[in-house]
Amino acid sequence: MTKKQRALAIIQRLKEMYPLAECTLDYEKAWQLLVGVRLAAQCTDARVNVVTEELFAKYPSVQALAEATPEEIEAIVKPCGLGRSKARDISACMRILRDEYDGKVPDDFDALLALPGVGRKSANLIMGDVFGKPAIVTDTHCIRLVNRMGLVDGIKDPRRVEMALWKIVPPEEGSDFCHRLVMHGRAVCDARKPNCAGCQMADLCKQVL
Repeated sequence: MTKKQRALAIIQRLKEMYPLAECTLDYEKAWQLLVGVRLAAQCTDARVNVVTEELFAKYPSVQALAEATPEEIEAIVKPCGLGRSKARDISACMRILRDEYDGKVPDDFDALLALPGVGRKSANLIMGDVFGKPAIVTDTHCIRLVNRMGLVDGIKDPRRVEMALWKIVPPEEGSDFCHRLVMHGRAVCDARKPNCAGCQMADLCKQVL
């Protein structure tokens, strides 16, 4: 079985196991997802959702959040960890959206990468979830699982994993595939104690075969 054949089989199996592929960060507007994914660095999505509920209630628009000081933002986002740097990035990002993009999030990958605090993972998440464009989000779950499953060989660098997956994952499947990897990583393929015996992917997984 080639890597591409394995990828297609895994994608289909994940669809059967997790029919609904969704981002686990709560948001209604693109700028809110941009904020949420920055806060999610080294923090659980569940905690981020609690924090952003308060943050978005107090600052309900790009304009409002752009006018807040980094210190005011930090006071709310501190529970997510790295509060000072995250607040600084969010503040700078919202001001750029206000001043250069009329309060809207750009739908261009390179423009997203140029925003403070936005890396490839965040930019891909926005492109896939908000704009419905081809995207591969290489978070820790994705990197761990595609290595275990044999879709990549010992690659841990997020950008290199992304480039390798682009070669074997159909573009239209990338975004949902990555969401389903997160779901499977949380439910079954745990980082420390993967439940290989109870895994419905075992017959496709190089780690088990």
